[in-house]
Parts: sequence; structure tokens; C-alpha cells
Amino acid sequence: MTDATDARSAWVTHVLRIRDTRDQSAFAELFQYFAPRVKSFLMRSGADATLAEECTQEVMATLWHKAHMFDPSRASVATWVFTIARNRKIDALRKQRRPEPEELTWGPEAEPDPLDVLALQQESTQLVEAIAALPEKQRDLIKRAYFGDLSHAEIAEQTGLPLGTIKSRIRLALERLRHEMKRKT
Repeated sequence: MTDATDARSAWVTHVLRIRDTRDQSAFAELFQYFAPRVKSFLMRSGADATLAEECTQEVMATLWHKAHMFDPSRASVATWVFTIARNRKIDALRKQRRPEPEELTWGPEAEPDPLDVLALQQESTQLVEAIAALPEKQRDLIKRAYFGDLSHAEIAEQTGLPLGTIKSRIRLALERLRHEMKRKT
């Protein structure tokens, strides 16, 4: 056996020890080895030092809490760890790009214009009709994603459908809804 094969086998053993007995020394060794490499990987892929540090901490916490999800037949420990890191970075960047919520003001709000209320009611009715006209498979996914507030991954878990299929169906449904709403205005 080569040194690299021995190391891979040792990391698998460490993850299994974390999974089975919550072995802190195994986690400390994994942390000591992988944390600097994950941070470096994130910084090389464009994250600033603060984001890379935060993501690295989240990756290592995920390793601790989700060791039971590691499957050595599907990937090496390194592949698993760096996949988690890549996903954490993508999630963090998405959060950064979201606009800040408006400041909430206290006190009574001005009454809305009755014409605005009427227009909103009409748009809502049109949207309900447009959703009802979608094919069942698309309608179900739209309801889960937007009314059930589920992520695409959570929908995939619930339905057993591949993530790509879910994304495609939702994208097609949104295009149909957009087209239908433009047509009615």
C-alpha cells in the first residue's frame, strides 16, 4: 500500500470514529489537517479571508455533525470535505448578493390606494389561474418551492426526483407563468 492510500484509509477511519463514538481526538486531527487546506482552497477560488474562515468553520462543524452521512464507497474524505466547502462558499455568496431588507418603521402605515389594492387583487387572481393551468408536475414543484418555502434540495429529498429535473421543471413553470402574466396585462 502507498502512503497516499494509507492516509486515505486513516481519514476514513477518523470519520467513522467521529460517527460512531464522537471521537474528539479524531476530529482534532481531521481539523488540523483539513481546515488550513479548506481555507486556502476557498481563498484561491475567490473568497476573502473572512468568508474563507467562516466557511471553513462551517465545513468542519458539518463534518462533526454529519459524519453519519459520509459514504466511503462514494468519495474519499478529502472529496467529501472539499465538496462541502464548495457548497458552503456558494451558499455564502448567494446570501451576500441578497438585498438588505427594508428598515421596518413603527406606527400605523398610510392606507393603500384603492386602485393599487384592486390591481394587486387582479394580479393575484391571474396568478392563481396561471398556476392552476400548469402541468401537475410543474404545479406541484412550484407550490413546494414558493408556497412550502422548500429549497430545491429539500424537494429532491421529498420527491425522490433528481435535483436537475426539479430545477428544470421549476424554470419551465416560471417561464410559463411569466408568459401568462405578460399576456394578461
